[in-house]
Amino acid sequence: MAADNLILFEVDEHGIATITLNRPEKYNAFTKDMIVQWGSMLERCETDPAIKVVVLTGAGKAFCSGGDIGAQKDRANNDSLERKDFLYRHVHKIAFIMERMDKPTMAAINGAARGAGLDMALMCDLRIMADSATLAESYINVGLIAGDGGTYYLPRLIGIPRALELFWTGRAIDAAEAERIGLVNKVVSPDALLPATYELARAIASQPFEAIRAYKRSVYQGMSMNLSTHLDMVSSHTSILRDTPDHRAKVAAFLERKRASR
Repeated sequence: MAADNLILFEVDEHGIATITLNRPEKYNAFTKDMIVQWGSMLERCETDPAIKVVVLTGAGKAFCSGGDIGAQKDRANNDSLERKDFLYRHVHKIAFIMERMDKPTMAAINGAARGAGLDMALMCDLRIMADSATLAESYINVGLIAGDGGTYYLPRLIGIPRALELFWTGRAIDAAEAERIGLVNKVVSPDALLPATYELARAIASQPFEAIRAYKRSVYQGMSMNLSTHLDMVSSHTSILRDTPDHRAKVAAFLERKRASR
């Protein structure tokens, strides 16, 4: 497959960008070229004002099977500092972009997500999962730990005890368990996965955009703040939002409906 087709990118009329991992014959396993392209596409999503929501999914039967071990053979001879530098300059760049991008991100998990593939989904704000898909933190099976942020995201989503169990055993969980423990927002049939994902994406994209961005900032930044600092931050967001055209239009529409109902 041509290197420029490893990841597909499109934006629809609602401002919803879709990034599709496109190595179905390799279960969408990551290569360095894919990671570089993925980072570039995320940066475009971050800076393009026409893009309001980002959806991430995989082509074929898998969401993402993790890093391509065969493609990583060239790095096996690197020393530990070179390997650490690769993670920092390429893999960790993705996590940093995802953290600072104040637009909603959604993973449509169409099939197996393993190792880095699961961690990629964990970086998203919301996760919709096909009932035929499975998830696993599979690093332990090759004697490694998640080097891309899995140990940061997973405990925050499902708690430390459950996260450690999945890290230590490497066992795969099905969609029903993933939903029960709060790892995914919703489980649907494979045929309904993308329709359900885009239905939610359109609902979010139709809301006042600056308020959507402020909510994302407030929630994530608030996780590392005390109450006083957090309330000071959200009072600033609220005061600024009162000056936006969206807020004024929504208030005017509400008052008009109230007058009409009298």
